[in-house]
Amino acid sequence: MTGATRQKSEESGQPGTSGIRFLKGNSLSELVRHEIEAMIVAGHFAPNERINEMSLAAQCGVSRAPVREACRALAAVGLLEYIPNRGLFVRQMDEAELREVDIARGFAFGAVAWSLAENATPAQLHELRGHILGMDEAVAADDVSAYYPLNVAFHTALCEMCGNRRLANTYQGFARELHVQRFRGLSAPASLHLSNREHGQIVEAIAAGDPQAAFDAARGHVMNGYARILEQRRAMEEGQAGGTAENPPPE
Repeated sequence: MTGATRQKSEESGQPGTSGIRFLKGNSLSELVRHEIEAMIVAGHFAPNERINEMSLAAQCGVSRAPVREACRALAAVGLLEYIPNRGLFVRQMDEAELREVDIARGFAFGAVAWSLAENATPAQLHELRGHILGMDEAVAADDVSAYYPLNVAFHTALCEMCGNRRLANTYQGFARELHVQRFRGLSAPASLHLSNREHGQIVEAIAAGDPQAAFDAARGHVMNGYARILEQRRAMEEGQAGGTAENPPPE
């Protein structure tokens, strides 16, 4: 098979010599995105490591085009960071910085929920409950790739509804710094179920018109998420450091 024929086969999603096989209903770039996403979550990239598209294409057994498209999609949800004139990078915070940002994010999100609890409309509550139902489907499938963008959309909806743009922008600024860490935290066992249960508690406090309860539920949700991030990070570190001759850590 010539290089051109192989590339055409790969980019159309048809089985060829690619290591990633075409699955009905999924484009090749989507399959590559899931592959790179799994590598990011599993810690295969060093903190602040530059993403090499050509190397990834070789690893996945595909041409560079679907890798480029996959990386753009991952950058759009914050799992990769684009730095002009330098490329795409995976950002990893140290624990001190992570705690500092998450404490600030917790208070900001609590204030968002407090504000909304003071004046939420039935239509807004209906929309928020719809978000939770959508996430329930991803929880049932145990699909963090499907859950995470829905989770971000729920948090964004709360910010848009709270009626305070500066407060919403403050929260969103903190949230953008934490995409990789939040995604990894949601990859821990039972995290999706716990996360969405906390979402429901936030919405019910807002529906009850109880600002303090809404604040506590929203801030608690962020801090519980922080604990899940640390749990997953330490599990990854132990897995990488605890290999034996029979079970070496993943390379």
